[in-house]
Amino acid sequence: MPNLVVDFDTLLTMSGKDLGTTDYREITQQQINLFADATDDQQWIHVDPERAKDGPFGAPIAHGFLTLSLIIPFWGELFDVDGVTTKVNYGLDKVRFTSPVKVGSKVRMNGSIAEVTEVKGGAQIKVNATIEIEGQERPAVVAEFLARFYK
Repeated sequence: MPNLVVDFDTLLTMSGKDLGTTDYREITQQQINLFADATDDQQWIHVDPERAKDGPFGAPIAHGFLTLSLIIPFWGELFDVDGVTTKVNYGLDKVRFTSPVKVGSKVRMNGSIAEVTEVKGGAQIKVNATIEIEGQERPAVVAEFLARFYK
């Protein structure tokens, strides 16, 4: 269940709203391997734990796009809009992978609604999303995520 559920009319007033922070999720080697298979990105820094020990990060790391894709399940923990017919992930305006996520790390997301814009038949929101790594000052991902909600 999301931390916050609002109706469409309330959504239109939410520019600047802090949505809080999700629970942590652990990044596992199995998750990394499945992502590598799905995207055909088998680079050793992700999928070869023995070789990765001697690599630049000292352990396998998650693909940046794997970490980015966690915005979707994290988003579901933070926010939802009731009484709409369609919800669409509209895209991203800006993405930066600012720190690698080592296997076994725990990540979480905090978000805030930066902007709400009315569009034909609904509304678009821009969310400032930051995926943090437990125990590290520097986040893994900083992104501007766009979502649309249609009445």
